Amino acid sequence: MEISRKKLREEVLERIKYVKTCVLARELCLLVRTNRAVLEPKDVQEICSYISSLCKEEGCKEQSELCRKAAEAVNSKDEAKYLELCAQSCMKCGEARRPQPKKATYVA
Repeated sequence: MEISRKKLREEVLERIKYVKTCVLARELCLLVRTNRAVLEPKDVQEICSYISSLCKEEGCKEQSELCRKAAEAVNSKDEAKYLELCAQSCMKCGEARRPQPKKATYVA
């Protein structure tokens, strides 16, 4: 019984890590993209840099790099480049594997 409890704990912790990194990154990205008209460039740069660090923490190097480049593009005043990099990052983020829910495990 202790083995199944440990396994379930590992699965829950993995799911929590996923929510803390991937889910948060996607939600922040969506907020920035849909509200960029009211955000200052420094706001966008700061948030994109943070999203990049979340992706890096989860081990998604390509997504992290795209977010980092998007943050840099905001400063160059090249909105088209920023939006393209942001879109690429979001697509790549969607391709990342999610932790698959396991069958219900009974823990007494």
